[in-house]
Amino acid sequence: MDTVTASSSCTCVPDTPNTDAVKHPLDPLTAAEIGAVIRIIRNDLQYGADFLFETIELLEPEKSLVRLYKPGDAIKRAARVNLFKVREDGIWRLTVSLAEEKVLTSKYVRTAKPMIQLEQFTAIEDAVRAAPEFIAACKKRDIEDMSLVCIDPWSAGNFDIPGEDGRYLAHVFAWLRLRENDNLYAHPIGGLNAVVDIKTYEIIRVDDHEIIPIPKAEVNYEAEFIKGPRAPYKPLDIVQPEGVSFRLDGRRLEWDRWSVLVGFNSREGLTLHDISYDGRPIAHRASLVEMVVPYGTTDKGHFRKNVFDIGEYGIGKLANSLKLGCDCLGVIAYLDAHLATMDGNVVTIENAICIHEEDAGLLWKHWDFRSNNVESRRARRLVISCIATVANYEYGLFWYFHTDGSIQFELKATGIINTAACHPGQPGKYGKEVAPGVVGHIHQHIFCARLDMNVDGDNNSVVELNTQADPWGSDNVYGNGFYEEETVLKTELGGCRQASLATHRAWKVINPGRKNWVGTPTGYKLEASHPVTPFIHPESPSGRRSTFIKNQLWVTAFDPEERYPAGEHMNHSDGTGGVSDFVRNNRNIENTDIVLWHVFGLHHQVRPEDFPVQPCIFTGFKLMPSGFFDRNPGIDLAPDSSAASCHAQAGE
Repeated sequence: MDTVTASSSCTCVPDTPNTDAVKHPLDPLTAAEIGAVIRIIRNDLQYGADFLFETIELLEPEKSLVRLYKPGDAIKRAARVNLFKVREDGIWRLTVSLAEEKVLTSKYVRTAKPMIQLEQFTAIEDAVRAAPEFIAACKKRDIEDMSLVCIDPWSAGNFDIPGEDGRYLAHVFAWLRLRENDNLYAHPIGGLNAVVDIKTYEIIRVDDHEIIPIPKAEVNYEAEFIKGPRAPYKPLDIVQPEGVSFRLDGRRLEWDRWSVLVGFNSREGLTLHDISYDGRPIAHRASLVEMVVPYGTTDKGHFRKNVFDIGEYGIGKLANSLKLGCDCLGVIAYLDAHLATMDGNVVTIENAICIHEEDAGLLWKHWDFRSNNVESRRARRLVISCIATVANYEYGLFWYFHTDGSIQFELKATGIINTAACHPGQPGKYGKEVAPGVVGHIHQHIFCARLDMNVDGDNNSVVELNTQADPWGSDNVYGNGFYEEETVLKTELGGCRQASLATHRAWKVINPGRKNWVGTPTGYKLEASHPVTPFIHPESPSGRRSTFIKNQLWVTAFDPEERYPAGEHMNHSDGTGGVSDFVRNNRNIENTDIVLWHVFGLHHQVRPEDFPVQPCIFTGFKLMPSGFFDRNPGIDLAPDSSAASCHAQAGE
């Protein structure tokens, strides 16, 4: 058996498993399988060398087949593939059988535009820097050395601007390096943008709105530029002298009573499958499926900043190769990620996924003052994480599995804020000055998680929980009566819900056919702890493309083709094909196979402390057992204490 148990010395790193061996129907495609898919398509006479690859990912088998699978059974593997051409519009959506070595289905979507590919970033930058009209605009700003000009390509959206209709575009912003390794985002080239046709790299327009002095103060963050760094902390090592408590068998991860299969694809990045506790299913699939970042400014050029980082770029392709002792601290197991380039090569991101354990503080404690007996247990959590860099910004995706039976998703946002130039002391009403002449605009990061729940089985319902106060009167003479009101959501339109701080609203996924020892349905509660109020107008160009953000919860009947809340093809999308369209079917969502779409995020009011690199800010949600167990699931932990803990020495 190909497993990882890491049971040797204290600072050992678990051996990386051989993830090329497919052990489960939901394992992501291996490097060899991706290569085989590419060969199958290249050998098909319909798809010549002029076809490029947008995405290649596992075609996940039907749930019924997954449930019947037993270790050692034959696994039939298939892939979803999106192809596009440089000189033609549209996307070709294929399914490919690895066992039969042939294309099974093909559908041409004429109006769809492919994601902006990582390989296109540099080509876009080179094209803009070489454009005579852009060079002339830079000279007006006293920029002579174009090699110091840096270009970030942004998705262009869909704004009905003359000359842009139907084209595959990027809208770019520019900055200037003063020297090698200088932080370019401290020197925005204000008032200058370009629009690029990505198919031909033609510069279709250069927008020279106004000349704003380029801020020249250096605000660097790399170690070589930091003068007089503070004294380092004394070492704080995380050691596990007997090895880790988790076991990794291929992509199947087991820890305590948890079991989860760890997946990955180029669009979503990290995905989790077949999540169970002590053999009891909780969720068939969980992942972050979209994020949109609307900026609040109407300033020239900047009104277009409304990017869908997952749907328009693919966050998996932008995943980092994580570094031991820096990104990941402790005794670590890693998983690699395998992806296809648009030209049909296979690339591997080493150490794309980090797995480790963390102390999670006090789990429970009680001192019986009568007997003077004390019982105390510490919590631990299993961490599965990856980090992606989208140009200037980093997003850390962290899934936590807790001793108390809860599942938590935490997103850590860091990196460098998107900067613009302003006249010093005049940032305008839409932003804050973070350095003299450098402004960061108010914006939001709004995320959507897709949670394919199967609490104790597929037949689930959603119960909305609202806390209500009794009217002050004869039945509530002291005015202290309040209670939790439960309402079952019955249809998809009835399952479009918003958070309410006034009633401490939450939602519970229950299995009506399974009862706990007090006779109520087993369930898991969704704690929507980070709702965001959107401020873009719903009928605006950006609002029409991101209708999913208006609710914090959507509940739909399961459909394997309903995968993304803003639509399957996001680049230059028109706002159709997302969850707001799914719910118009108004299907039954009571006691059936359902999917939760949870919307949450960050309302980012920029501050000087966010520059030059933003300290991590956090958002996320929690799935907490609510009647799933008969009692505290951590009550049976054996008493333990850390022999490594000691008193601090005086004067230290």
